[in-house]
Amino acid sequence: MEHVLAGGNMGGAVRAGDTVRRTAGPWTPTVQRLLAHLRTRGLTWTPIPGGTDAQGRDVTSYLPGTVLNDALPAWAWSDGVLTGAATLLAELHAATATFDRTGAVWRMPAHEPAEVICHNDFAPYNMVFTGHRLTGVIDWDTVSPGPRIWDVAYLAYRLIPLTDPANREGVDNGEPERARRLDLLCRTYGGLSPAAVVHTAIARLHDLAAFTEARAAAGDHHVRAHVAVYRRDAAFLTQATT
Repeated sequence: MEHVLAGGNMGGAVRAGDTVRRTAGPWTPTVQRLLAHLRTRGLTWTPIPGGTDAQGRDVTSYLPGTVLNDALPAWAWSDGVLTGAATLLAELHAATATFDRTGAVWRMPAHEPAEVICHNDFAPYNMVFTGHRLTGVIDWDTVSPGPRIWDVAYLAYRLIPLTDPANREGVDNGEPERARRLDLLCRTYGGLSPAAVVHTAIARLHDLAAFTEARAAAGDHHVRAHVAVYRRDAAFLTQATT
């Protein structure tokens, strides 16, 4: 029996036993090959690729645990969750630096410099928790080459968070606390400055607003409201840095 999984706005996924199945696309063989590469590099917190099923759907293993699709509980804003996410993201980028991109097809545009393969949606709603411990990351179909900071900036946006206080998906923890958490994230990940991460987060939000607006215009009307949110958050960050 199959069960529709909650969350996600890039195409539905269903659980069938110990597997997750979703609509495949030209990018699917590349994503399957990337996941296999990550497993060989010891990233056991990533799904196991399972090819395609009789219906041609992408198949990966199901990662058991809790995914935070709704408003984040207080514990999700802890330093432990933040450093755990930064550590896994650094592991991911190190492992993808050696991935063979020959013949690769990506669902999302690449960004230069293409240092690593970015997850592109490394955020709490794609994280799997066992208790309060981060034990897995899901939804890999939007991966593409890009700079490390592209991924780190989005993680910072979602988990510091670098959001306007009016954004209900974040938390208004005050400028000193945001600065402290951003510094902690950068030190845990390594090699990036807080100022550079914020600068990239602004560019990332403008890029995301344009992408989301194009999706809405193409018929995905349910994402239209997000456009104004991304632009408001970008304006908030811009004002905070001037």
